[in-house]
Amino acid sequence: MKILVVCGAGASSTFVAQRLRRAASDAGLGWDTAAGTEQTISTAFADLVLVGPHLADRVDAIRAASHAPVAVLPDDVFADRDGIRTLAVARRALSSSTNDSPSTAKGTS
Repeated sequence: MKILVVCGAGASSTFVAQRLRRAASDAGLGWDTAAGTEQTISTAFADLVLVGPHLADRVDAIRAASHAPVAVLPDDVFADRDGIRTLAVARRALSSSTNDSPSTAKGTS
């Protein structure tokens, strides 16, 4: 499972991606997480794209550029020091995308 965490410049998403990877590993999940920017979405392979809350107004464009489900992270994501809440968001988004039809799977938020 590959998760792409997207923010404006890629710096804050790096911290979120690292914390998510650690929380996933602790939960026994072999997830690969990476940080990126909006410009990297169309060329990146990911099973899920998590978007920083400061890019929520760009989520429609991000969904259009992504080949994977997209979820906006909560406003307090950067305070999630152990990544457990971010892991819960990712799990919900993945669960929702598998329950949706292919035409609506990108609509996760």
